[in-house]
Amino acid sequence: MTRKLIPAGVLVAFVAAAALVVAGAGQARHTGAYKVAWILVGPHNDGGWSQAHYNGMLYVQKALGSKVQVTYKENIAVGAQLQQTVASLVSQGYNMIFGTSFGYFDKAFAAKYPNVKFEQATGTDLAPNLSEYYGAGEDAIYLSGMAAGASAKCNTIGYVVAFPIPEIIRHTNAFALGAQATHPGVQTKVVFTNSWFDPSKEKKAAQSLHAAGACVLGQNVDSPATGQYAQSVGIPWVGYDSNASQFAPKSWLTAAVYNWGPYYLSRVKAAMNGTWKPAFVYEPMKSGFTTLAKYGPGVSAATKTAIAAKMKAINDGSFYEFTGPLYDQNGKLRVAKGVKLQVLNGGTDSLYGMNWFVKGVIGSPTGK
Repeated sequence: MTRKLIPAGVLVAFVAAAALVVAGAGQARHTGAYKVAWILVGPHNDGGWSQAHYNGMLYVQKALGSKVQVTYKENIAVGAQLQQTVASLVSQGYNMIFGTSFGYFDKAFAAKYPNVKFEQATGTDLAPNLSEYYGAGEDAIYLSGMAAGASAKCNTIGYVVAFPIPEIIRHTNAFALGAQATHPGVQTKVVFTNSWFDPSKEKKAAQSLHAAGACVLGQNVDSPATGQYAQSVGIPWVGYDSNASQFAPKSWLTAAVYNWGPYYLSRVKAAMNGTWKPAFVYEPMKSGFTTLAKYGPGVSAATKTAIAAKMKAINDGSFYEFTGPLYDQNGKLRVAKGVKLQVLNGGTDSLYGMNWFVKGVIGSPTGK
């Protein structure tokens, strides 16, 4: 399992387009338009992952207008619910379906509907009518970790995470390494919720981390509950997925966010003009696919300067956070000096296969 986002200014620009989407059905109706659907793992207004994809859908609607008919289905679980949702969309004539969580689509599933174009966020399986897409979130997460480390007045940062899977593990590692860059020796303690979106569990995880000594909180889950708790106890917070600063403005530092809209637009256009082809897409930060949300009042000028310099280095290729030597939390050398981890090569020595925490992370990568 893996899964799993749009900059603040872009989010605001497209909220107005929501009027084009019928609230009850989540759908804009246009006779003869190309029909595109999004399947969301959480609520479309979760303040995080699903909301970012929803805003990506609005980006497409705004750009193409009556040429497209869009819809979204939210809170869809893998299994029977997903199968029923897709079958219903296909029966309604939807030509293209974006699944925003790993496990939604695979080769066998896509083969059932050969005339429909499927795209899945965060997966690896390809077929003639199935593509996979994601962005290098770890780069922006590293930068957000720098903000967390610089704000920590103690040596423990808490990190609320979803599942013990490679995506979450590499993101946790990037966050921890970023925090160590601005606060040498700081530790990142993790608590798993085993859910992408569960505000109650996320709040409890945040409480337990704070009780264990964390003086800054971060997250790799979808709701702003961690931030709301952080503000209630007066400590800084780093979000994820979307700009959620409005939920805890006093605690907000920044967040790694994804700009899905341009990708969605390019793929829908390709499907409409007949140039769409299946692909494994993993966009770098320099493309604008992922970046940082606006800074909160607790980020100093010096920290902003340091983050800007590191962002430039990542984008020009002179720095990569997963370059060795890298040691795991037990002191074992995992990445040799000068070696750079690849995105996907089938093993645990790749980003998509990572199953170990770096030195400085407290908690088990198995979730136990």
